[in-house]
Amino acid sequence: MIVGISLLLWAGWHNLRERRIAMQTAAANQVMLTPAAPQSASGQDSDSEEQNPGAKLRGKTAPAFTLSSLDGKKVSLADYKGRPVLVNFWATWCAPCKIEMPWFEELRKQYAGQGFEILGLTADADAGKDAIAKTAQKIGVTYPILLANEKVQDAYGGIDYLPMSFYVDRNGKVVETTGGLSSKDEIEANIKKTIASGATTAAVKGGE
Repeated sequence: MIVGISLLLWAGWHNLRERRIAMQTAAANQVMLTPAAPQSASGQDSDSEEQNPGAKLRGKTAPAFTLSSLDGKKVSLADYKGRPVLVNFWATWCAPCKIEMPWFEELRKQYAGQGFEILGLTADADAGKDAIAKTAQKIGVTYPILLANEKVQDAYGGIDYLPMSFYVDRNGKVVETTGGLSSKDEIEANIKKTIASGATTAAVKGGE
């Protein structure tokens, strides 16, 4: 009888654990938008273009910028000309950002051989370099983290929600933009699309 009760208790705990894992996975795969300021987001518009004003940049040249990294170096988007780049706006208090950043790190390593790079632009530079660096280190991020200013945020359509990502091909064109947390598969698909876009254009120019 004791063995039977133990088995029932174990089965119940195991099922509960499986349900929790399933719920966590489902939550991670949902698109979540976090207001770009840690405050009430009343009056949000459900329209996708309102939530992702950066979508207007698709097919256009990505706005240039030169920003300071956490170690004080000046980094420009132009430094990565000829390489596919993911420009990601995030913040230390943005929970969805912290979910996708480990995926970015993994995919960055996976596609490094094709020149792929990620630039993480913090939308909360006021938090201080130490706090930002600590958060990035805790997440395990090794790609460049830059301190974004309002001028750059405005150039990218106004960062009203986080995370916001801009996929820029080798020719500096914005191939895709996303607002909110995407699934890892969607992120990888956008990376592949960005790499292919730049490679196709380069091949055409080379044949002229």
